[in-house]
Amino acid sequence: MTEREAAVSAAREAGALLREAFGRSHRISVKQTAIDLVTEMDQAAEDLLKRRLQAAFPDYGFLTEEGPAVAGAGQACWLIDPLDGTTNYAHGYPHFAISIALEREGRVTLGIVYDPLADELFVAERGRGATLNGRPIRVSEVATLGESLLASGFPYDAWESEDDNTAEWRRFLKRTISLRCDGSAALDLCFVACGRVDGYWEQGLEPWDVAAGALIVMEAGGLVTDYEGGNAFLERREIVAANPRLHGEMLAVLREG
Repeated sequence: MTEREAAVSAAREAGALLREAFGRSHRISVKQTAIDLVTEMDQAAEDLLKRRLQAAFPDYGFLTEEGPAVAGAGQACWLIDPLDGTTNYAHGYPHFAISIALEREGRVTLGIVYDPLADELFVAERGRGATLNGRPIRVSEVATLGESLLASGFPYDAWESEDDNTAEWRRFLKRTISLRCDGSAALDLCFVACGRVDGYWEQGLEPWDVAAGALIVMEAGGLVTDYEGGNAFLERREIVAANPRLHGEMLAVLREG
């Protein structure tokens, strides 16, 4: 079994678990802030994913949202968000996904995002393009902000921090057709990759939130950087993803602050 096959199989199995329990009452608790939620299904999905991937590749490490980092015997590590969109899931809002990335020697080489309700599977391997349910996808060709639909979100420390993304929302609101906030970074990135939205920016993110989706955007022909236009979006916990014609204009707006 290849890495891709193992990750796709695990994502689909975890997706079925989440789909079956969606809309039921859940045990909801908070993590570091009052608006950073977790349910028992986050942990259940993560446990399943780790079991399946560890059985297939026992020497690989793990960096996951709900558990401690696990060092592997080599340079390969799975980055997993078992339920990207927990707040949505906990409220019965039908927009969430499973995100799995494989990092090898510091480079993400495989990205998988699965939306179990829509049964949409986004996959990218470095240098081999990106697909949605097996069909190639590409970013949009929208050339200006005035023609664009963008997506973003808000950080989990928005109650406490003044750096809450609202100033950026206001600047983009005045220059685009509209903005969307759907609560799943992984799906926002995939929607850029397939042209449903033209660009995406957000801050306060963790590597497991965006590693898979970022590779999918890049393999679909898009650009992904931090707010300064560099490649440190995982380390800086900020990301800008868009088609190449729009990306520079988005960076210029973000630099106004």
